[in-house]
Amino acid sequence: MVEQSKTNGKAVSSLTFGILSILIPFIGFILGIIGILLSLKSTKDIQVTDETGGALAVSGLVCSIVGIVIQLFVLLGFISFLYITVH
Repeated sequence: MVEQSKTNGKAVSSLTFGILSILIPFIGFILGIIGILLSLKSTKDIQVTDETGGALAVSGLVCSIVGIVIQLFVLLGFISFLYITVH
């Protein structure tokens, strides 16, 4: 029998947090930061061990960065809206 290598759990979590950072407004910024940290940690773990999930870690990193950028635009839009309505 061929033994399958294990997928890194942190890589899966980083992808999950990255996707959630895109979908959930305002809290997504925090989720994106957690996703980036998990992605970097899982990439180091994958290099040390023989686990799979490198593509998941990279995808989690990209989704987390995109989520943070989207959240910054949402925050900027919210602040602009409040500024325009008050003045």
